[in-house]
Amino acid sequence: MEEKLLTQHFGIENLFKIDVYLKHSGYQAVKKALKEMKPSEIMDEVKAANLRGRGGAGFPAGVKWGFVPQDIDKPKYLCVNADEGEPGTFKDRYIMSHNPHLLLEGIIIASFAVGIHKGFVYIRGEYETIALRFEQAISEANKEGFLGKNILGTGFDLNVFVHRGAGSYICGEETALLESIEGKRGNPRLKPPFPASVGLFGCPTVINNVETLSNVPQIILNGAKWFCQKGLPKDGGTRIFGVSGMVKNPGIYELPMGTNLKDIIFKHAGGMKDGKKLKAVIPGGMSAPILTADEIDIKMDFDSLMDAKSMLGSAAIIVIDEDTSILDVLKVITKFYSHESCGQCTPCRVGNSWINKIVKRIAGGKGKKEDIDNIIRLASNMLGKTLCPLGDAAAMPILSITQKFRKEIESYIGN
Repeated sequence: MEEKLLTQHFGIENLFKIDVYLKHSGYQAVKKALKEMKPSEIMDEVKAANLRGRGGAGFPAGVKWGFVPQDIDKPKYLCVNADEGEPGTFKDRYIMSHNPHLLLEGIIIASFAVGIHKGFVYIRGEYETIALRFEQAISEANKEGFLGKNILGTGFDLNVFVHRGAGSYICGEETALLESIEGKRGNPRLKPPFPASVGLFGCPTVINNVETLSNVPQIILNGAKWFCQKGLPKDGGTRIFGVSGMVKNPGIYELPMGTNLKDIIFKHAGGMKDGKKLKAVIPGGMSAPILTADEIDIKMDFDSLMDAKSMLGSAAIIVIDEDTSILDVLKVITKFYSHESCGQCTPCRVGNSWINKIVKRIAGGKGKKEDIDNIIRLASNMLGKTLCPLGDAAAMPILSITQKFRKEIESYIGN
């Protein structure tokens, strides 16, 4: 059954306004954190909660906060990754449009824990309405004393700003996001150094996803043990699964971490649309390796999907039915990554471009016998050989599709 923590108040009229949010325990966690807890206690609680990043990588949030040096004579920054450019992903927009103050509350607590006084919320360019709503939430929080100078009389200062992206997928990568905020072209940086030590404007920086930070108020109010019990020992809490594709009831479902993928599709999302058979599932956004219909009896958590040679990623579940051509799926994926590559790395720039050309040729009825092997060779040469994860994000689904559905692709090539 659904376990609603982040979405429990969705549907309440005007929840995005601060007066309504305050009536539903809004900013109680901020009051507790700033008035009753030390920054180190907050950090320890988030670490104990095993809150893993909800943006895709799954890195423990509290551990990431702990990497920021405290004995440094430089400002520290918080950047919220609200770019949400992963195809199939739409969970963060729901949080920001329905309950922006929940995210703001998480931002305030995280900033207090790390000693940050300025935060940026990087919202993708297409989310214009959401950006305006979040700016309104910031203004309301300032008027009520939850942002700005001397928050709640505690002496803690924090200012939060919205930064609009321009619709570039690569800016969802954390260092490209930093470059974009600095007013540069959104190209990924070489790591190390990592953002925790050398981030925005060369200063220590925490970068977290929208869903990650939105969990923080619940952890502070209810404790790490409670949060862990809502999920798994190594993956605390719930996860918002965005289900799209050929199901009866597409949408978002907040469920305990580790919920079975088969149950999500056939129980929560109502099963296959029009009585069609399931062909395949992309379990974590378009960059996740595809699963066949025989592989979906699996827990939706980071480790289980990694063992299955796929990944949880953004928890965007894309359901593909028997009537969908796998070549059409591959064509969409290769076109997207060819277009979105920033071009810095030769394996990614050239590899994605050539794969896209080969797939287009196959779809046009002019495929050659060696094409599939060439696609596999090109994709393999991208894995682990690029500045940022976009090379891997493209290679993994391309390799899994060509290897698991090779016979179907070969049928388009013929003799």
